[in-house]
Amino acid sequence: MEIPAWILVIFLSCALLLFLILAIVLLVKLIGITKEVKKIVITGQDIAAKADNIVENVRDMSTVGGLVKRFVKSYTNKNSNNNHKGGQTNGKEEKK
Repeated sequence: MEIPAWILVIFLSCALLLFLILAIVLLVKLIGITKEVKKIVITGQDIAAKADNIVENVRDMSTVGGLVKRFVKSYTNKNSNNNHKGGQTNGKEEKK
C-alpha cells in the first residue's frame, strides 16, 4: 500500500476509536440520567397522590365545616338577639 493510503487508514481508525469511546461514555451517562429521571417521576407521582389526598380532606372538612359554621352563626345570632332585646331601646339611651 502506498503511504497516503496508510495515513488515511490511521486517521480513520483514530477517529473511529475516539467516536466509540465517546459513544460508550455518553451511553453510560444516558443510563444514569434515565435512572435519575425515573426517581423524579416516582417522586412526582407520590406528590400528586398526596395532593389528591389533601384536596379530598380539605373538601370534606370544608363541607362539614361550612355546615357547622352556619349552624354556629345562626345559634349565636339567636342568642345575641334574645339577650339584647330587653336591654336596648332602639339605639337611644335614656337620660336621667
